[in-house]
Amino acid sequence: VCLPSRDVPSVDIVVWSELPTGAGLGSSAAYSVCVAAALLAACGAVACPPADGAAPARWTEEELSLINSWAFQGERVIHGNPSGVDNAVGTWGTCVSGPGGDVSVACRVPTLRILLTNTKVPRSTKVLVAGVKDKILKFPAIMNPVLDSINAISQECQSVLEAMPGNPSPEYYPVLEELFDINQHHLNVLGVGHPCLDRLCRVTASHGLHSKLTGAGGGGCGVTLLRPDTSPLAVEAAKRDLCACGFECWETNIGAPGVSLHCSSALKAEVLRALGMS
Repeated sequence: VCLPSRDVPSVDIVVWSELPTGAGLGSSAAYSVCVAAALLAACGAVACPPADGAAPARWTEEELSLINSWAFQGERVIHGNPSGVDNAVGTWGTCVSGPGGDVSVACRVPTLRILLTNTKVPRSTKVLVAGVKDKILKFPAIMNPVLDSINAISQECQSVLEAMPGNPSPEYYPVLEELFDINQHHLNVLGVGHPCLDRLCRVTASHGLHSKLTGAGGGGCGVTLLRPDTSPLAVEAAKRDLCACGFECWETNIGAPGVSLHCSSALKAEVLRALGMS
């Protein structure tokens, strides 16, 4: 993919991440996207946009498509047969749909408050994906309708997200909560659930909150939707009970830009130290 007139450069790559690995948060996709962007920029296949200001620099749509295609190949090496959705989200930072690396950008996700919980149960995406495939081959008449229903849930969720304004009002949340619950049940049917994830859902439900697994399941993380009017006391109580289970919790948001180039002055001090730039 390097330009014919350029030599392949010799590079050192230092990686720093706040994402726990193997937890269903797309850490491998984030890694693949960043490495693909860095290598493509290093060999001149995509531009190296100036990043001397406070705002991060972005690539063109054509360049992002190239970055995404190579990031998907990295995901294939890591996971075997990934959907291509995680690397597309990492590239564009939007809601995307479509399997097998052939994804379409669906919509910009409004900022949603979530509680992210790591069960600390290790799992392998490759093993879980292979298990789902085996179950589909064994029971196609049973499992294919489940997959169709999950697809319908995704489309319904997309419609709700596209209808939500930048600051969503509470009226949209009951629908999203129902979709969370239905999806979680379907994922258990597919065989990617785990007793710890079931416990997570029960704990948050006791506080009036709705949760589902994220990533390939089988452990890893679960995501809990927080309404704009969710009481801070309810969130803290849920976090306390989840931590009592041995889990780890973070309150964060969904909705962010995709891959971008940052100038060194915009990076956190710990990142600069990890990169040997301080």
